[in-house]
Amino acid sequence: MRIAISKRLAIDDWPTAATYVEEAERLGADDVWSAEAWGHDAVTPLAYLAARTTRIRLGTGIMQAGTRTPALVAMTAMSLSAMSDRRFVLGLGVSGPQVIEGWHGVVFDRPVQRMREIIEIVRLVARGERLNYQGRVYQLPLPNSEGKALRSGAPAVPPIPIYLATLSPKSLEFTGEVADGWLGTSFMPEHAGVFFEPLARGAARAGRKLADLDLQAGGTVAFGDDVDRLIAERRPGLAFTLGAMGSARHNFYNDAFRRAGYVDVAAEVQRLWLAGHRDEAVSRVPDELVLKTNLIGTESMVRARLAAYRASGITTLRVEPAGQTLDERLATLARLIALARPEEKSPRAPAAGRSR
Repeated sequence: MRIAISKRLAIDDWPTAATYVEEAERLGADDVWSAEAWGHDAVTPLAYLAARTTRIRLGTGIMQAGTRTPALVAMTAMSLSAMSDRRFVLGLGVSGPQVIEGWHGVVFDRPVQRMREIIEIVRLVARGERLNYQGRVYQLPLPNSEGKALRSGAPAVPPIPIYLATLSPKSLEFTGEVADGWLGTSFMPEHAGVFFEPLARGAARAGRKLADLDLQAGGTVAFGDDVDRLIAERRPGLAFTLGAMGSARHNFYNDAFRRAGYVDVAAEVQRLWLAGHRDEAVSRVPDELVLKTNLIGTESMVRARLAAYRASGITTLRVEPAGQTLDERLATLARLIALARPEEKSPRAPAAGRSR
């Protein structure tokens, strides 16, 4: 099974973040994803990591669609693809109105159509074609303007893999139709059909199969015998997802849990969170939900969750290894990789002495 990680960065400690990715690459991790919310952007860290790594794929996980012009997305993707020796993966997501309208000042309008057109334009530009595009959201050049249909001054590049982080049935169908991979959140192997059925419908519409997509999902990985403590440590994060990752009208993560059958839990946690009763919201997150969305507990428990993800159809396990220090996080990752790939030679132990 392929393994993906996220870039770890605390208080702008770039050397430690780079060391983490370098060591993860040496241990056998396949992808690293750089997030984007309202702090650091997703792109710049990958340029830094491209110079420090040689094999691991570097992905934006995710770049917020609509916050850059499609041509700028294409220029950025082509630059990172070239400087990383074709290791760049363009991960895109629509985000939500709180961030898009509150942080970027861009109207959250027709998100799926906008994403479709961005992808079409990126692929057109990357192929070296002249940018003449007439869509419902983007018209290039602008009508009745002095704009000129230009061709990229950079050399054309091989197709850049495009992965989409999507949650709603409509956007999942779109992902199955056009993307090379899916970045899943709010995912539980026991309820994989909530996501995979619309993905498969979209793939069939394009003459493809679900197996043609790289399906990535996972969660925190933490080993330990004190399962109650491990659950308690992750309950606040789930409460935040259910209550704060969106507005009362638009919380795509909350909606996904409702479609998986957790209607009452999702509604109650969101109600309490938005009312300011956050401790109570955290307490209402059931143990079951924490265990199903992460890989935590004893080694046998983590092994069972690995088997569940594999059986559900996930092709790349995207994980956040737990640990207070860099050494601890790398040790957790090494242990997971050994469990996920028992047929391979055990990975080397993480380099010692890194305590950040």
